[in-house]
Amino acid sequence: MRLLVVGSGGREHALVWSLCRSGEHEVFAAPGNAGIAQQVPCRPVDANDPTAVRALAAELDADLVVPAADRQLVNGAADAVRSDGRLAFGPGTDGARLEGSKAWMKEVARAADIPTARHATFGPGQEEAALAFLDSMHDLYVVKTDGLAEGKGVVVTDHLGDARDAVRAYLSGTAFGDAGRTLVIEEGMTGPELSLLAVCNGDPAGARPLAPSQDFKRVGEGDTGLNTGGMGAYSPVAVADGRVDELMDAFVVPILAHLAGLGVDYRGVLYAGLMFTPAGPKLVEYNVRFGDPEAQVVLPRLTTDGAEVLLAAARGDAIPALGFADDACVTVVMATEGYPVSPYRTGDVIEGLDAAAEVNSVTVFHAGTARSADGRFVTAGGRVLDVTAAGADLAEARARAYEAVARIDWPGVQHRGDIAAVAASA
Repeated sequence: MRLLVVGSGGREHALVWSLCRSGEHEVFAAPGNAGIAQQVPCRPVDANDPTAVRALAAELDADLVVPAADRQLVNGAADAVRSDGRLAFGPGTDGARLEGSKAWMKEVARAADIPTARHATFGPGQEEAALAFLDSMHDLYVVKTDGLAEGKGVVVTDHLGDARDAVRAYLSGTAFGDAGRTLVIEEGMTGPELSLLAVCNGDPAGARPLAPSQDFKRVGEGDTGLNTGGMGAYSPVAVADGRVDELMDAFVVPILAHLAGLGVDYRGVLYAGLMFTPAGPKLVEYNVRFGDPEAQVVLPRLTTDGAEVLLAAARGDAIPALGFADDACVTVVMATEGYPVSPYRTGDVIEGLDAAAEVNSVTVFHAGTARSADGRFVTAGGRVLDVTAAGADLAEARARAYEAVARIDWPGVQHRGDIAAVAASA
């Protein structure tokens, strides 16, 4: 099978790595990154231009195209590929709206009777009403951009003044431009989080869950600092033990059924971000693609041929039973100085990659790297590397991941030191 993975981050590297494991498929990436290019051929493309993606898929005569990032899907990459009669793993623009508009996502979640936080949506000219809604809340405030913001358009704070400042900055366009001019305000929830990803084939009853995982969204240890696209993750997650079927029935099947009733043929990954609150599990968000960095701990545990799984879903066929290794997996994100505040410092030479790869059961996924003129790996983004390790349990996987992290260096490098710490000590 000839496969094309579209994107350039750590999630895409994990996808490429997973699809290559069987050795039975020809895999391409576009545009990829310096690490992905070590493994498969990378082709230049504007990944956010559906016409360009469609043309490259035709040039390669790809059997299956995997547009891996949210913006690609919101822009219509899967639709464009399918218009040529090719298979794509990912929802069309109708299904991708679930992530492209948080306000719409909340509407359909409510219509599908999905448990979630009390919330309201506000747009331009509604600053006074938005601030009044904030005043009706207490303890913890959440302000989100309606549109895509690369995982950074969320403010979670227990300070009303900070929440009010975020509302003003979003609605004015100062913070995130048009993505924030419509916003969602939610009552903050507390409890352990869970990322439940399901492979979907257009039949709500045919979706199959991937191994649950948990990510760490804030930049600082102890879940402090700004929200990011994710600073690490681990799998399995104890809070999900024995509950996956229940969670699928509560959060995945109903939303897929509701979308089907709206005429949405959803084929791809549905990501349900959940929180186990004192009142029970509730929805935090839906995403329409593999999580990043969740993919980096879920896909290494998958023992079924990933290409056959994605192909079946894209065709609308029954998805094969999914097998997962008993091993645990932990990934630690290594980021540039100052991340997630842009612009990021780039071009620093990355030292120690070969030494890190020598640690038992470690794989280093590249998220934001490039090659310098003399062939060395250099930083080329905010999140640079996902240092991933497997182990018999979370403690062993975590120890290996951090042993590898300690061998890698560049000026200003930062990472959290507490990824999976609590879970590993339980």
